[in-house]
Amino acid sequence: MVPFAGWAMPVQYAGIMAEHKTVREAVGLFDVSHMGEFLVEGEGAESFLQGMVSNDVSVLVDGQAQYAVACTPEGGIVDDLLIYRRAAGKYLICVNAGRLAEDWEWFHSHHDGDRDGCSLVDASERFAQLAIQGRHAEAVVQALTDIDCSAIEYYRFVEGQVAGVEAILARTGYTGEDGFEVFFSTDQAEAVWSKVREAGVPFQLEPIGLGARDTLRLEMKYCLYGNDISTETSPLEARLGWVTKLAKESDFIGKQALLDQKESGVKRALVGFELKERGIARNGALVIVDGEQFGEVTSGTMSPSLGRAIGLCYLPRTHSKAGSTFEVEVRGKRIPAEVVKTPFYRRPY
Repeated sequence: MVPFAGWAMPVQYAGIMAEHKTVREAVGLFDVSHMGEFLVEGEGAESFLQGMVSNDVSVLVDGQAQYAVACTPEGGIVDDLLIYRRAAGKYLICVNAGRLAEDWEWFHSHHDGDRDGCSLVDASERFAQLAIQGRHAEAVVQALTDIDCSAIEYYRFVEGQVAGVEAILARTGYTGEDGFEVFFSTDQAEAVWSKVREAGVPFQLEPIGLGARDTLRLEMKYCLYGNDISTETSPLEARLGWVTKLAKESDFIGKQALLDQKESGVKRALVGFELKERGIARNGALVIVDGEQFGEVTSGTMSPSLGRAIGLCYLPRTHSKAGSTFEVEVRGKRIPAEVVKTPFYRRPY
């Protein structure tokens, strides 16, 4: 157990390698109740969110989720987040625990209920959240609900009863496997956790900690705030242009800076790489391009699924294509590295 964002969080239960394998081959259960939740409701909710995030909230329909980023006026990333449209003028925003205070200040400082025509509430204390991830996730969840889980498409959600409590059941996740994330009242957290554990017994479900959560997401090249993205990186540099809708009619904070960056040319890009010799490129290892330090590894590990040392870092755009080579300094030794296509891992089902 370690302290994280004001919470006591499990790094591992049985061990990172074993837990990683469990999620890839069977099914794992994550307690992600530390995540933050904001409620935005009212006639002006869509318009308010359009001005706060990079993606186009207007395309959402009821029961659909969307990945987006909130930006500073300079184009840096305040946080990456998920937006759930529960009904017209009724949205749930899920934000990172480590950015909860900063996110609330950012949204609250730009919100005026009378002007914006919507309310903004920090409901983080109301919600517990569990993630059930893996090839058997649907079977486990189906054993706990009358909702037809097979009918829930990727990045869609429904509201109803799960494990006997009212919940939001979303087909989303941070592992690259099939799975669900379930939001429900905090006072039901222990009971629901126990019921999921019981329903998962026939499918070899096990609890999973932060360590395996990190290796799983890295194999998918999913960004981690504070490592791969921050206020010092733009979504265009982080290759999150697919959630950055510069052509949407409404302005959003940071839009002009990002338009300027696109016009002048994005100078660096977040890439995935593999080491070509023995070693592990940990976070903070120096990145050497043409004999000169360019930056640092933002995320790195020995991939449990692939058995190869993988990582993420920013490189000059001239060196960002697959096949480009550079070096990473590991314990004083410069090790050759090669840019590869991502995600590193693709599920076989």
